[in-house]
Amino acid sequence: MTPRPPRPSATPEPRPVPDEPAADATPGTSPFKSTSGLTRIVRAAGYSLSGLVEAWRHEHAFRQELAIALPLVVIAIFVDTSQPMRALMIASVLGVLVVELLNSAVEAVVDRVSLDRHPLAGRAKDLGSAAVMLSIVSAAVVWGIALFG
Repeated sequence: MTPRPPRPSATPEPRPVPDEPAADATPGTSPFKSTSGLTRIVRAAGYSLSGLVEAWRHEHAFRQELAIALPLVVIAIFVDTSQPMRALMIASVLGVLVVELLNSAVEAVVDRVSLDRHPLAGRAKDLGSAAVMLSIVSAAVVWGIALFG
């Protein structure tokens, strides 16, 4: 099997690096990584939102899956089923989005390292794609059981 060509991607602006190490940095870790406090939580939330925006802007598969996920979550709210099954239905749909984000992250790192075709790069991308496929199959099984017993 020949490796897929890398996806074209826009080069995002790098995150600003702090001028000074965090005062509460743990020894043996990056001196710029904070380990506690409200500031860390706020920054983490900002990075997470930035990741969602980047996925929306640059990942066609994520947009497609989100377009399917939103109505499915609404449908799950109104399906006549138990609360645990409803939670499982919603979690399975969100799981597809989570796996797609991880797959996109792997692909971005592979493309960052090199745009050359390499068997390991192709394997990494194929493994990520397989993970997305399995998450979709898993969600379909959950929904099939919930709707048809």
